[in-house]
Amino acid sequence: MSVDLTVVVPAYNEEQRLGPTLDAICAHLRADPGRWGTWELIVVDDGSTDGTADAVLAAAADEPRIHLVAGDGNRGKGHALRLGVLASYGARVLVTDADLATPIEELDGLDKQLADEALTAAIGSRAHPDSAIEVHQRRVREWLGRLGNRLIRAVAVPGIKDTQCGFKLFDGDKARAAFADSRLDGWGIDVEILRFFRREGWPVAEVPVRWSHQEGSKVRPGDYGKVLFELVRLKARAARRVRVRRADLAVAGLFLLGSVLLYKGLWADLDHRYLADSGQDQNQWEWFFAVTADNVAQLRNPLFTTVQNFPDGVNLMANTVMLGLSVPFAPVTLLFGPTATWALVLTLGLAGTAVAWYWLIAKRLVHNRWAAAVGAGLCAFAPPMISHANAHPNFAVLFMIPVIVDRALRLCEGGRVVRDGVLLGLFATYQIFLGEEPLLLAAMGMLLFALSYALARPDVARAARRPLLKGLGIAAAVCLPLVAVPLYWQFFGPQSYHSVLHGDNAGNSPLAFLEFSGRALAGDEARADPLAMNRTEQNAFYGWPLAGLVLAIVLSLWRLALVKALTFTVLAAGLLSLGPKFRIPYTDLVLPGPWRVLAHQPLFESVIESRVAMICAPALGILIALAVDQLGATRAADTDAVADTDAVAAAGPSRAPDLSRTLGLVAVALALLPIVPTTMPTRDRPEIPPFIADGMWKSYLGEGESLVPVPLPDPGNAEALRWQSATTGRDFPVPGGYFNGPWGEERIGIYGAPSRHTSTLLRDIRYGAKIPPIGPNWQAQARADLEYWKAGIVVLVPQDNAEALYTAVAKLLGRDGEPVGGVWVWDVRGRS
Repeated sequence: MSVDLTVVVPAYNEEQRLGPTLDAICAHLRADPGRWGTWELIVVDDGSTDGTADAVLAAAADEPRIHLVAGDGNRGKGHALRLGVLASYGARVLVTDADLATPIEELDGLDKQLADEALTAAIGSRAHPDSAIEVHQRRVREWLGRLGNRLIRAVAVPGIKDTQCGFKLFDGDKARAAFADSRLDGWGIDVEILRFFRREGWPVAEVPVRWSHQEGSKVRPGDYGKVLFELVRLKARAARRVRVRRADLAVAGLFLLGSVLLYKGLWADLDHRYLADSGQDQNQWEWFFAVTADNVAQLRNPLFTTVQNFPDGVNLMANTVMLGLSVPFAPVTLLFGPTATWALVLTLGLAGTAVAWYWLIAKRLVHNRWAAAVGAGLCAFAPPMISHANAHPNFAVLFMIPVIVDRALRLCEGGRVVRDGVLLGLFATYQIFLGEEPLLLAAMGMLLFALSYALARPDVARAARRPLLKGLGIAAAVCLPLVAVPLYWQFFGPQSYHSVLHGDNAGNSPLAFLEFSGRALAGDEARADPLAMNRTEQNAFYGWPLAGLVLAIVLSLWRLALVKALTFTVLAAGLLSLGPKFRIPYTDLVLPGPWRVLAHQPLFESVIESRVAMICAPALGILIALAVDQLGATRAADTDAVADTDAVAAAGPSRAPDLSRTLGLVAVALALLPIVPTTMPTRDRPEIPPFIADGMWKSYLGEGESLVPVPLPDPGNAEALRWQSATTGRDFPVPGGYFNGPWGEERIGIYGAPSRHTSTLLRDIRYGAKIPPIGPNWQAQARADLEYWKAGIVVLVPQDNAEALYTAVAKLLGRDGEPVGGVWVWDVRGRS
């Protein structure tokens, strides 16, 4: 037996008003048979001592669709509702109080919301701004009700402002499952049922209603204490249920295994292997880890050093040293070396980022754990992330971003705004010490999503606006004092700069979104390399199969506000990433891009605009997770706040047909398989010469003197930084280096140290330039440069064009070098 709608009315000593209530309900349902279809009305007698049962039987004599369910004594509203719902057959189940404080006509609004938004529950809410309270309760009772609701929101169901309104419409199957699991017999049943829906990821929405207080209410002042006791029972039961699911452990293990396999070439020999696509970034990052550990061990300023770019130094806060990890990992660096820290940060960071996205998606967006895993895998292992995972851990280790997103969504729910605002401020502070540019991009992505979601669901946006703004204010008040000194040092301290020059080719080509990255399973370096600045900046490359799949998902789920907002976020981020201007592929037509509005604004002026396309990765991952969740016939997780009460309506009430489900999963696999990353290639590292490794340099350098490598280290060749980071000799400073620092009077940011005549000459010779005639002028310039660098020794190691470099240095210094420990050495102490 099945019916379209069941109405459940719990009743205790309601003889006087039950008749009019049943008449009103029946009249409303009979008035529109096309809408309500077949229906039944169940009245549960909770041990009444008056003629309640007789009143129901009398009504049933005239209307056979009315049924009486008798309870075994007065057990409470919760027990009565459980009996009634479990006895129901309706595809939809309405529970309403016997006094009809909310008129039965309000069912129309709940039903429309349940159908239009693909919810599992639409609940009447007296706290909704559009609700009409026609007759108020006494002030004391109203005050106690508000206090109770606040307590309930704080400890049980954050985001739902009125759990106790006795007018709720449920999906029938979901309601029967929830009430079957319930244990409370009293007024706390509403909270228990809503917690069950929250836990199962079934979307719930509050709907405005008309409500009037009715005399003769069965709620007594002492009942508020009983509700508090039931909340304690509810929390205790929930605590017993908390456990790590085996699926969660399996997913985390798979992410870690995948990350280890990516870096297996590096882990095979940490002392001698180097990530081939990292350019000089591995040397730079190992230096960052090493110098930070040394600063921590020696209790020196962690925001500045003169070990590189001597004597001017490097503003470490203005560089991507990831103090949030390099400081905690300092013991690892000191015990096992910076390469071990480098490998651990990359391996654990990628896996941790995937786990964090998995946690967020499983918690808020889908019910199926494996759907969440697929989506999280794309979020963390998407081609742009893998590209940066060669060289830029600050753009690959993003485990805090999902945590920040979740806390922002909590603010939208309007629960514990102060606590959530404080935590958001602390999380943002920590992310600043992991990477400021990723935080800026994340903020851009969240803003794009919020704006588009607000257009699709203005009602949710209105409800979320006030707690969100309040929470953001609290977060700023917490974060800014904590980062004030480091940020002042970054922007106004020694060796600070105002922006970084990246050149004119920093935007994505439209073709980059459809191509495969060089390191993807279906990738081709010859096709990918011309579409990116370098192999560590392949910031799109999602591939045409994924683009086609996402288009199909969007068309299928376009009715969902979440999908609309995610789609807008992807398109907007992709368009911004094209840069201030872009060329239409296969034509000479160049169009202006929206990035030109931001290109010269503070903060944005230093952003490599192609990186904005990284915002697409989590949005695409969520879309994939929603699709896989639908194919698995599951519902999405908690989306009661700004994250869309219809977020996972994708799943529908029944399992997708087996053939369609199989074809859909195959399509997902075929779209993702081509962009699965392959193992990071590695190469042999040059050996550190004995002169450095064995500490022979110590007899040549005095206090405050530098070791000058030939040529000076720069972004194209930073091997000399490894001499410092891989030995115990970080006490010898070197001029030049690979870092971000100021150039010129305007303090424009550049990579490496400003060129001097001697450093430019030696660099050019290293890359094949002819030796110019070297006379007194060049020799005088060399003496001046060596004096500026406070040089103690000049060191030439075996390398390409070493013979030409030797000849040039010998002419500049007017004498031959001395072979010591596998290098040529010129002692220039007192001669510069």
